[in-house]
Amino acid sequence: MRARAVHKDQLAAVRGADWVDSSRHPYVEGETAWVPVKKGFPYERDLPDRHQYGGRGFFMLGNVAVIHGARPAKRDVEEIVSFRHPRGVLWIETLADVTRTPETEILWGDVGEVCHRESGYTYHLDPRKVMFAQGNRDEKQRMARLVREGQKDARVADMFAGIGYFAIPMAGSGARVHAMEINPAAFGYLNRNIIQNGLTRRVEAACGDCRTLLSGDYDRVVMGHFDAIKILPAVFPHVHEGSVIHVHSIGDATETIRGCVEGAGFSASIHVHKVKKYRPYTWHMVQDVTLV
Repeated sequence: MRARAVHKDQLAAVRGADWVDSSRHPYVEGETAWVPVKKGFPYERDLPDRHQYGGRGFFMLGNVAVIHGARPAKRDVEEIVSFRHPRGVLWIETLADVTRTPETEILWGDVGEVCHRESGYTYHLDPRKVMFAQGNRDEKQRMARLVREGQKDARVADMFAGIGYFAIPMAGSGARVHAMEINPAAFGYLNRNIIQNGLTRRVEAACGDCRTLLSGDYDRVVMGHFDAIKILPAVFPHVHEGSVIHVHSIGDATETIRGCVEGAGFSASIHVHKVKKYRPYTWHMVQDVTLV
């Protein structure tokens, strides 16, 4: 494959260039993307064709391959290593308790702290110690877009901030974010990522139980935890007509949420948004609750 090197963040910018062979896929290697070049145009390298990968699903956090679900077989790991050449392969069996601490096993190589790039932002984390919501990429981008399209300088509560996967893109889009996280390890990375992305003036971080950390009045509240409905009543003293609460759940929780809203003396319009398939016939949902 004839290819030119561009920084991976520039892939979208060059996609429509006349020299790009759109019939083939770019090959990303670290921070560099090797973009296929049409015949007759100058190129930098002639890369050997790569075999198609059809094995066990995984995703990359920095240079570490991460697997969720049932424990993979040895052959699954070997196929991932041969295809992607990661620094290490990590299996995340489950996330424990309210802190969402991963229970993990290193299946190959070395796994530790990584530097991960997503949607123009940089995240430091150790996937053995803290969760990263890789499957929520579209939802993170949607929240950033809602901030850009909404009230200028809106005050946002991110009640389960983790390492900043919602707080950072929202702050980068113009919001003033109060980011709350109960897991001390995740909170440490949250602070580091706020600094790394130049958002110290936009994000106020606090460590502890978000139910007791809520303060003042918010224009938007992000409740990115499947137990969010249980603590929804703690939010109502801190919102107003026009505030939007984004309540994550497994399956559609519209009627339960509506009952909570009305019990607090509000009414609401509720838009249900699918994030990703959680298990067969069940979706990870977000209810966008606009108080009226």
